[in-house]
Amino acid sequence: MGRKNAREKAMTLIYQMELTNYPADEIIRDFFDNNELKFSNEDIEYIKDCVYGVEKNLAKIDELIDKHAHGWKLNRLAKVDLSIMRLAIYEIMEREDVPTPVAINEAVELAKIYGTDQSPAFINGVLAKVVEEIGLYG
Repeated sequence: MGRKNAREKAMTLIYQMELTNYPADEIIRDFFDNNELKFSNEDIEYIKDCVYGVEKNLAKIDELIDKHAHGWKLNRLAKVDLSIMRLAIYEIMEREDVPTPVAINEAVELAKIYGTDQSPAFINGVLAKVVEEIGLYG
């Protein structure tokens, strides 16, 4: 499948958690039980790690987004933009195998596919401020 597709699947599951308020366990179980796509063990590990990781670190991640999404409250953000940023911030903070520039670039690419015309620039700006604050560039 590849990391790019696994990242996209992880983002859609994070989005599903936001829309349904179901826990990661239920979202992941339902996804893998009802999906005919074949995933490598590495892709499965990555997807699960990201979805569980976002859930576990949600308060910290959302605090960073709220602080740097000037003029926007979390409940007013587009849910897809919020999901993309949550995944990217989790990758930046916790995934040593994902360089910060890659996490940001992939978030912008997902925003081009799933977001509005303004989403890529908005997400890039928020993530740049988050990275500046936590000092994890490179």
